[in-house]
Amino acid sequence: MENQLIFILKLLVLSALLSLLIKYILPSLAIAGTATNALIIVLLPSVMMAIALLWRFQVQKQN
Repeated sequence: MENQLIFILKLLVLSALLSLLIKYILPSLAIAGTATNALIIVLLPSVMMAIALLWRFQVQKQN
């Protein structure tokens, strides 16, 4: 029970930090609104997750 509470608290803190980053820091960056940038922003999380899962699969396969 305590382990789940710690996980939820970490998740809440990480979400709050990410939202503050998006709200206050990212608007000051000059990123052009092009189709390429939009594709990168949309596809990057999926690509990162695929890489992480493939890496985890390879590590489990070796053990």
